[in-house]
Amino acid sequence: MKKYKVLFLCHHNSARSIIAEAIASTHLSNKFEGFSAGLAPADALNPFAIELIDELNYQGEQLKPKSWDVFSAPDSPKMDFVISLSDKAMGEGVPTWPGSPATAHWDFPDPSHAEGTNMEIKRSYVSLLNGLQNRIDILAALSFERLDKIRLQDELKAIHQNLL
Repeated sequence: MKKYKVLFLCHHNSARSIIAEAIASTHLSNKFEGFSAGLAPADALNPFAIELIDELNYQGEQLKPKSWDVFSAPDSPKMDFVISLSDKAMGEGVPTWPGSPATAHWDFPDPSHAEGTNMEIKRSYVSLLNGLQNRIDILAALSFERLDKIRLQDELKAIHQNLL
């Protein structure tokens, strides 16, 4: 069975996109190989994101914030899907992705802006994880082989809209 390559983008690549990479890569369907990157990568991963990723038992490569330029070079892995998770990752300067993948925008608030106790802050990260999990579950349920490129693009965008 083919593994579909999914690149998740956010601004700093320190929480949202990293968590999405881990969810996709550990999804029970075994359909995905997750990747993540950002426009302006942070210096380190967010500690709350690390905690959730550890709970997913993600055994992939050493996760670290990286620029999306890593995935826009001609010799980069060809992505099947590119999903931005923040408005800042949708702005100017978005590269052209090799292979013309299906793209979508699933906007999630940046949990690093959450305030309150550690428990309240962690709740915002768990909410993000649950929202991403729901969308990736729906994506995994699609019959990719039966959808043409235009219909697949529409389905990818509708996943987020239908859960708002």
